[in-house]
Amino acid sequence: MTEAAPVELLVCTTCRRGLPVEDDAQRPGALLHRALSAAELPEGVTVRPVECLSNCDQGCSIVLRGGPARWTFVYENLNEADDVATIVEGVTKYHATADGLVPWRERPVHFRKNCAARIPPIGA
Repeated sequence: MTEAAPVELLVCTTCRRGLPVEDDAQRPGALLHRALSAAELPEGVTVRPVECLSNCDQGCSIVLRGGPARWTFVYENLNEADDVATIVEGVTKYHATADGLVPWRERPVHFRKNCAARIPPIGA
């Protein structure tokens, strides 16, 4: 079996999660990025900040993607304080797949109920 491509965890750092936050460094999305950057993730997973995923009304959003053979997923309604462990669990399971398709029942409950988009692999 060939080794799967590295995984990118993109975190929208501009998300305010509906809160009136003036300090960009204190935005919920920036705090989520900071927490995930400090989290213990599998080797081969890179956390990247991105500006605005255009999902502003749906809480903090992340993207999981990894190479031309994996599906890409956008997850929403995430909280910077409560959902870090859920994201780590989800990205760990995603990383363990060659195609990005974690069986539905094996996904964290939050991922099952808050998937904003599922994008086919580039090579499909």
